[in-house]
Amino acid sequence: MGDQTQGPHDGASAEQKTPEQLEAEIAQQREQLAGTVDQLAAKLDVKSQAQQRVASLKDAATTDTGKPRTEVIAAAGSLVAMAVVLLLWRRRGTR
Repeated sequence: MGDQTQGPHDGASAEQKTPEQLEAEIAQQREQLAGTVDQLAAKLDVKSQAQQRVASLKDAATTDTGKPRTEVIAAAGSLVAMAVVLLLWRRRGTR
């Protein structure tokens, strides 16, 4: 009931690799590990993620020239108008 798998150094049928092949495999594994570490570091970097999100939202809310998009201005105006109406309505209800 022991381990049934064999590693590259177990058994007589394992392929013998040259030092160059081993070095190439190690270099490839190092590259993969470095990529994985970079991905994990990026996921843990909350400040960078927040900055990217802000940049994305800012880019979506402005034109190529940096001016606010008309739909953003319209939405902001609607929110202000609704706030004013709500305040007037509440004020009127307390009298």
